Amino acid sequence: QVQLVESGGGLVQAGGSRKLSCAASGGTFSNLAMGWLRQAPGKEREFVASITRAGGITTYADSMKGRFTISRDNAKNTVYLQMNSLKPEDTAVYYCAADPVYGRLRGNPGYWGQGTQVTVSS
Repeated sequence: QVQLVESGGGLVQAGGSRKLSCAASGGTFSNLAMGWLRQAPGKEREFVASITRAGGITTYADSMKGRFTISRDNAKNTVYLQMNSLKPEDTAVYYCAADPVYGRLRGNPGYWGQGTQVTVSS
């Protein structure tokens, strides 16, 4: 069973940066596509970014392009989300997700972390 543990959330001022990490265990990390999704209070969960198993392809939601960067280190079983130019509307719980099938990360990944709160103050 794959387990995902996020870290790096917290309070940041608008315009600032934050880097989230997600450590995976219990499976073969290099066999998993990885992603990030988020859910703001009162809103539906939304896709943020994803990365293929070897890291060669990344996908971003339109509102995150140019501000967020997803990356992974297969030697450390960790995926990252670097968030720059943060806005108050980026405030949400950010969830790490994993699935052997890349396309599933946009909607219904097989594995989820517990989430980490990111709050952007104006």
